[in-house]
Amino acid sequence: MSPERRKLVLALALIFAVNIFIIALAQHASAELYKKGSSGPTVSEIQTRLKNWGYYAGSVDGVYGSQTEKAVRWFQQKNGLSADGQAGDETLAALGIPTGKAGSESGGSQGGSGSLDLLARLISAEARGEPYEGQVAVGAVVLNRVQHPSFPSSVAEVIYQPGAFSCLDDGQFDEPVAESAYRAARDAVNGWDPSYGAIYYFNPSTATSKWIWSRPLIVNIGKHRFCS
Repeated sequence: MSPERRKLVLALALIFAVNIFIIALAQHASAELYKKGSSGPTVSEIQTRLKNWGYYAGSVDGVYGSQTEKAVRWFQQKNGLSADGQAGDETLAALGIPTGKAGSESGGSQGGSGSLDLLARLISAEARGEPYEGQVAVGAVVLNRVQHPSFPSSVAEVIYQPGAFSCLDDGQFDEPVAESAYRAARDAVNGWDPSYGAIYYFNPSTATSKWIWSRPLIVNIGKHRFCS
């Protein structure tokens, strides 16, 4: 074989190897994408969480069909995500489902960028304009609920529990997140609890529930009463 032909063969072999590497990377990158036609335990978890939060009314069968796709799209629209009906890394993180990548949240975890972003969004929606201490306290209430036996065991499940926070119904949850809310979320996750263990809070000037007034007061911060 001539030197020129040998160089050509080596060049072609190198190009082939690079293409194989790129294909492998692409397959790895798409490994966390669940869409119509997908199946398995992660799909069942997606369906379970969407069903618990009122987005999905179908069977938890582990098959990503039209109903699941529609429910995922609705969830994405409500949470400021790209509404394509497919559950990729961002949607899985918002659902509180681990993706196997750094920063994703496990089902019972308080940490991870997914839960931190959700917590910041909730703080911004519920306590935008409140004193910074009050913003941290709202985040602490969510985390206190995660640890309380009467509430779900993850940040995402606590936030999306039906009827738990009015901001999910009045559109405030979809508003841009205040920068202070991210700082408040980090402070709450790191252990600061200005609410002193509260699992409820409300604004006395707007509260319409008689029951919430029966909760023992712990502390007043800004416009909110924090209660046990």
